[in-house]
Amino acid sequence: MNRNERRELAHWVVKQTLKAGADEVSAYISNYRQVDCSYRDEKLEELNESTQNSLSLNIYVDHKYSGHTTNDLRRDALTGFIEEATAMTKFLEPDEFRALTDPKFYKGRQNMDLEKADPAYDSITADKRVKMARQAENAAKNQSDKIITCTGAYGDSYAEAIRVHSNGFEGESSGTSHYNYAEATMEDKNGGRPSGYYYGQCRYFEDLPTSQFCGEDAVRRALAKVGQKKLPSGRYDMLIENRTAGRLLSSLYSPMTARNISRKNSFLDGKLGQRVGSEKLTMIDDPFVIRGMGSRLFDGDGISAQKRVMIDKGIFKAYYIDNYYGRKLDMEPTSGGTSNIIMEYGTKDLNTMIKGIKKGILVNSFLGGNSNDTTGDFSYGIVGQYIEDGQLIHGVNEMNISGNLIDLWQQLVDVGKDANPYSSWRLPTLQFHDVECSGA
Repeated sequence: MNRNERRELAHWVVKQTLKAGADEVSAYISNYRQVDCSYRDEKLEELNESTQNSLSLNIYVDHKYSGHTTNDLRRDALTGFIEEATAMTKFLEPDEFRALTDPKFYKGRQNMDLEKADPAYDSITADKRVKMARQAENAAKNQSDKIITCTGAYGDSYAEAIRVHSNGFEGESSGTSHYNYAEATMEDKNGGRPSGYYYGQCRYFEDLPTSQFCGEDAVRRALAKVGQKKLPSGRYDMLIENRTAGRLLSSLYSPMTARNISRKNSFLDGKLGQRVGSEKLTMIDDPFVIRGMGSRLFDGDGISAQKRVMIDKGIFKAYYIDNYYGRKLDMEPTSGGTSNIIMEYGTKDLNTMIKGIKKGILVNSFLGGNSNDTTGDFSYGIVGQYIEDGQLIHGVNEMNISGNLIDLWQQLVDVGKDANPYSSWRLPTLQFHDVECSGA
């Protein structure tokens, strides 16, 4: 199905649903292709390709709402599907807040090329995909004689879609994604099996980390865990590596949503204009990053994208408000979810930040744990490396940090310049001072 056929079908679906008795309707038709390839221990382990066409249909009848999906896009099949879906919707209980987005929020959409679709995508052959995976695995296995097993992988995808609302919205999008991956597991004389990985994902093939780098870095990370141990409980300065920082910052996202505000399940409820972190904490939602993994011109409600400062130098500025919960709370919608998250970056790279630590921990990953959206209390297991006098000394595991998120973000003292380019959350290394850690 080409672009024009998809657009024509979406408009036909909307008309048919209104004809069947709906008051309002939104139709989302998409085509998605995914290819995955992996090598493990010098053998091709996986080579999969999947393609899917689908329709997502949202129906509103007298403020009664239902959502439906199908992969059968033949019009004769869709006719019965639409009629049955609309008929079922009429049996539901009404909800006065269920309605399509007010068309005034469709206005102001930017007219720009976000470069989400890689023009080189169609030139990537099966041979090239297999070669990328094999090279990542080879790069890993050649780094150390302590390797027990290693894996290299490559994958890519292409997606295109159209969204049509019965009250005037129409929007199209397309995009590509590529990833490169390597993982290695090491032998440890203490009986452990430490592993490390490197993963890079981006819109354009040319922006990927090389297979050689992925393999080498996966082994470096695994070797750093050999001989890891607990530290005594106490207070430590803490560096959160850029690729791990998203786990910590995401603990603020859920309480920032109108959904949780409406359910009285947010420790950020009522805190607009108040301090929730140190002056080093600035969180910006930017949908217009060129080639960004989260870039968009509109969201799933059809709301035109805008760049927003969510937290400004520690001051909480905005909630994520979707159409439905915005109506419930009588708040103007902004968007129900994140696009690209960026920060005000600092001037130091990771190595420089490590050299400035007298006694601390470089956190490479979080292991288990959770945070409470209602209270802000958290507890996370941490895995990383002990820092003493600016040097990495040995691996660290079986330790925990716990407390309250408001207090923790007040302890943020520095932000690196090393934004992670392989995520929609482009976060740098974060430095916290005097964090309570539980260990031996």
